[in-house]
Formats: sequence, C-alpha cells, structure tokens
Amino acid sequence: MPNTPAAAPSPIIPSPASGHAEGVSNDEFRAAMSRLASGVVLVTAQEPSLDPDDPSAPDVEDVGMTATAFMSVSLDPPLVLVSLREGSRMDDLLEEQDLWAVSVLSESQRHIAGRFAMKGRLSDRLLFADIPYTRGEYTDAPLVGGALAVLECRTEQRVRAGDHTLVIGRVLTAGVPSAGGGPLTYFRGRYRQLG
Repeated sequence: MPNTPAAAPSPIIPSPASGHAEGVSNDEFRAAMSRLASGVVLVTAQEPSLDPDDPSAPDVEDVGMTATAFMSVSLDPPLVLVSLREGSRMDDLLEEQDLWAVSVLSESQRHIAGRFAMKGRLSDRLLFADIPYTRGEYTDAPLVGGALAVLECRTEQRVRAGDHTLVIGRVLTAGVPSAGGGPLTYFRGRYRQLG
C-alpha cells in the first residue's frame, strides 16, 4: 500500500464573537502585547499659540506626550519611529510641522511619564512647569533633564497603520546627557524598573 501524505490540519475558524475577522479580540491582543516590555519616552514639540489674539499669550506652546512605541529604524541615515494614536494632539501637530524631540526616560522619571500620559490632563504649560529641561538646538522643543538620551528629529515619512500613525523621523542631534540609572520600562500595563 503506497504511503499517503498526512492530511493537513484543519484551519482555525474564528468565532464571530471574537471581534475581528482575524480571530483575535481587542482584549486578547492587548493582553498578549502587554507581555512585551518597552522603553518609555517623552515626545515633545512646539505648536503655535492657541490664542494668537491674546497679547499676553506666548507665541508658542510646548507639547509633550508619553510614548512606549518608539524604536530605532536605520543607522544610515539615522532614523527612528514613534507610533501615535491617529487624531491625538501630537499626531495632529506633527502633521502640521515636522520638528520634534524625544527624551528617553530613566527609571527615576516615572512621574514624568505618568503626568504626560494622563487623560483629561492640565495644560502642557503647567505639566512642564517643574520639570528641568533644555531646549533643542534645531527643534527648540524641551529635552528633559536627567533623561538617559535625547534626540531631535525631523519627520521623513508618515504611515497610517490602523488607528495609529507611524511617524518616521531623521535624527538631527543625539545626546547622552545622563550616564547613571537604568531605563524606565512599560510591562503588563505598568511602569517598571529593570532588575
């Protein structure tokens, strides 16, 4: 009797209750991805005055956003990528102008990450009030004091991906102002320290 190949396994048919045609629900996807530890950064930029008719209002406003979806893309040229929720304030701002900065937060800067991740938060001007920072040479955006690394970027490309925008930036300057401490990480829905 000739050998016959084994039957291929039956494909898994997703249940309609799973939420997506691909068979994974939002909760299942979120739970799986929460097991991937990621670094925490503060993305900063400047936007024109929100009230240009008010002579007492500043000409520009600093804007900041905590991000955990940030990565290196290329060494030559030096490129990085940050993922922004589509329609968020930072996404809208970086669609209008192309200069921004990133501060890689240290384990002692959990309060900064939490402050800029809050929903329904105070104005960014108040959030920056007691945080030490310098201004970027090219972007004029805040670079957080005590960060493990700081980068200034110019947007090269924007890619829509589901409910997010992937912003790819060319690195204009990079510095390592703080040699001490470990990175702030995000794992299973919480900010954590290594070790």
